[in-house]
Amino acid sequence: MLTDKYLDLPNRLGLYPIIDSLVWLVRMLDLGITTIQLRIKDKSEAEVEPDIEAAIVLGRRYNARVFINDYWRLAIRHSAYGVHLGQEDINKADIHAINHAGLFWGISTHNEEELMRAITYGPSYIALGHIFPTTTKIMHSRPQGLKNLRKLVTKSRNLPTVAIGGISATKIDSVLECGVGSIAVVSAITRAPDWHKATINILNKIKHWQSIYA
Repeated sequence: MLTDKYLDLPNRLGLYPIIDSLVWLVRMLDLGITTIQLRIKDKSEAEVEPDIEAAIVLGRRYNARVFINDYWRLAIRHSAYGVHLGQEDINKADIHAINHAGLFWGISTHNEEELMRAITYGPSYIALGHIFPTTTKIMHSRPQGLKNLRKLVTKSRNLPTVAIGGISATKIDSVLECGVGSIAVVSAITRAPDWHKATINILNKIKHWQSIYA
């Protein structure tokens, strides 16, 4: 089991960008963001392994928490900080192997039933989504909305929580008011006209709320 984790997992992860390439990973790391997820879809393990290995090395170099989406075997093989699993992955992944390797791990949930089931697995954090309509991926569930988000946060049994789905910069404040510890964003950064400015703006909003909760 790994015992030399470079950053422990706090209750409030702050800004949690989800990106799909090493280019975006470096951009986020250079801005000082310490929690990032690399989500590369629809590639074989052989195809994606070089990028995953490089992402893990970069995470160590920048002293950041880099979570690998889905490819848990590769995350274990290359001693990643953590892995993120979707609902469809939880039945296929070897949670015992992930825990034995010392990886932190999170799981996506889309309603209260999935949340309660996820808690029984003992994850490191819970992702709550999708909060608002999103075009980033095809969703088979309805948006949770802020009222449900607030309710789900209270049922998360003090596990770190991450809100995700359709969260633009203008919605950051209303989401954090629900008590969630972290905010995951994709298009709010990667599709922004000025990604650098957009990221700094979101970071500043989240830091303001972190100072309130500190």
